[in-house]
Amino acid sequence: MKRNVKRKFKKEGDINDVLVVALPMLLSMSFDTLMTFIDRLFLSRVGPEYMNAALGGSGAQMIFLTFFIGLIAYATALVAQNLGAKRNENCAKVLSQTLYFSLLSAPILIALVPLGYYAFSFENLGPLQLSEQKDYFAILMYGSVITLLRNSFSSFFSGIGEAKIIMQASFVGMIVNVIANYFLIYGHWIFPAMNASGAAYGTLLGNGTSLAMLALKYFSKDLRTRFNTAHSFGIDKPLIGELFRKGGPSGIEMFSNMTAFQMLLFLFHGMGPVAATAASIMFNWDMVAYVPLMGLEIASMSLVGRYIGAKSPAAAKRSTYSGLHLGWAYSAFIFIAFVFLPGPLVDFFKPDTASALFDTARPIAIFMVRIAAIYVTIEVLLVIYGGALRGAGDTIWVMFAMSAMNWTCTLLLWIAAYVIKFPPQYCWLVVVCTYSSFPIIFFLRWRKEKWRKAMQT
Repeated sequence: MKRNVKRKFKKEGDINDVLVVALPMLLSMSFDTLMTFIDRLFLSRVGPEYMNAALGGSGAQMIFLTFFIGLIAYATALVAQNLGAKRNENCAKVLSQTLYFSLLSAPILIALVPLGYYAFSFENLGPLQLSEQKDYFAILMYGSVITLLRNSFSSFFSGIGEAKIIMQASFVGMIVNVIANYFLIYGHWIFPAMNASGAAYGTLLGNGTSLAMLALKYFSKDLRTRFNTAHSFGIDKPLIGELFRKGGPSGIEMFSNMTAFQMLLFLFHGMGPVAATAASIMFNWDMVAYVPLMGLEIASMSLVGRYIGAKSPAAAKRSTYSGLHLGWAYSAFIFIAFVFLPGPLVDFFKPDTASALFDTARPIAIFMVRIAAIYVTIEVLLVIYGGALRGAGDTIWVMFAMSAMNWTCTLLLWIAAYVIKFPPQYCWLVVVCTYSSFPIIFFLRWRKEKWRKAMQT
């Protein structure tokens, strides 16, 4: 009787419903973030140049990768919509199309490696950082297909609401990466010290382990029965068309956003090694604060997509507001850490040997971390409403809005740093104020409810 009462009062899209998807995805993103964070933390012990090389190399890789990842990510909404409409077999077929797309993308990404090298030549890097950055970038690019395949499986599982396996795979991948980093970066046991190259190989090993776990789960007996996964590998032209039509804008958006971010990083690096080191430390902590929120974004996209497919707008709205409450609860902890503990956070990246470069950059980095607390809570609006709008199929508007935000920020930073010639601290303040002003636009877009048109198609 008590169990029936609980079910009676439970509503689709409430906080408990969102937590089922959001908590595992938030933890999964946290583990992925920690994996990247540990790469840079280990390298910072060798020297700031190695940490900067990892940040620059991974940023360049993500520029080339983001269109493909963004398109694949829309599979979460597509799978969720088919699940909500009771078309279970189509869920597996969506995954198959993304797997083919990932495999066909691999040669293109490998061919782009020389273009990355060419771009580095404009960054005015020191010879040590340039060499390490090239190696780190190339290794990640050659192994990019692993990342794409892993994202394909993750999109399927987040779309069907089974994010627990994604969390488990991310955790095991993180452990493998940490162990590999210890041996490959510093040179223990039979391995030579490989510095940034060792960190890149560790990342590929971690991602490969996660991919293997997801693939094994996909072909388990339970999923074969529910989604007919063993017989879902045909080419489905309507699904491919929908994936490219609606996922393409997401891919373009991610490419545009990552390019703008890399330009942001480039502008800070162009201000000299002190500004570069302070910005690298800040962006590492910014990643820790932001990336787990992407788990909530994926959960929002998945649940809104599911309820749109089920023709339940009330549940779609309820899940969005539940996501906001969870996002603000998470951001409260980040806000406290950034405001009251910026010194210890910056000192995480202090080299093992004395470094005048780090000592000079430290007060600038402390200022940057503390100021970042301003937009930590505001960006929750951006993340949740952005995910909800994508889940509802409003991907073209989100693409233009996100691109406008990121490129406006980059342009204003250029003006502040190279025209007005502000010091790094004030330049960062310009960035924070710009990012803090845009999320309200996403809130207003959601309130207009143009996304309801998706339920009429």
